[in-house]
Amino acid sequence: MTDTVGIVIVSHSADIAKGTADMVRQMVGTEVKVAFCGGNPDGGLGTSVPLIIDAINDVWSPKGVAVLVDLGGAETNSEMAVEMLEPARRDLVVVCNAPIVEGAVMAATEAAGGSSLAQVKAVAEELSAD
Repeated sequence: MTDTVGIVIVSHSADIAKGTADMVRQMVGTEVKVAFCGGNPDGGLGTSVPLIIDAINDVWSPKGVAVLVDLGGAETNSEMAVEMLEPARRDLVVVCNAPIVEGAVMAATEAAGGSSLAQVKAVAEELSAD
């Protein structure tokens, strides 16, 4: 398997994060690494910076990682997670401003074709260009 951009899905809901990851795998296949995290440690709504870091590390690729988020808190925590990564990885992780489900599917489809991190992010964010 050649390296592809990894995909991380961050949602306030563990069910939405898992369901989105399942959809991506079913539609795109397994050549793109996909990780997800969502919910707080008590099983309620929320996101966790340490879990986001773990998800990024789980799908790490030399081509980078695209993070898809659902709401503002997930975006803020994802940006904090990126800042906490080791410097060599920090510039190879992007948080995409895109709808979480559609953006994740489009990002993974683009990544499966071997595209760069910038191309994966651009394709995901095309959905928000209106």
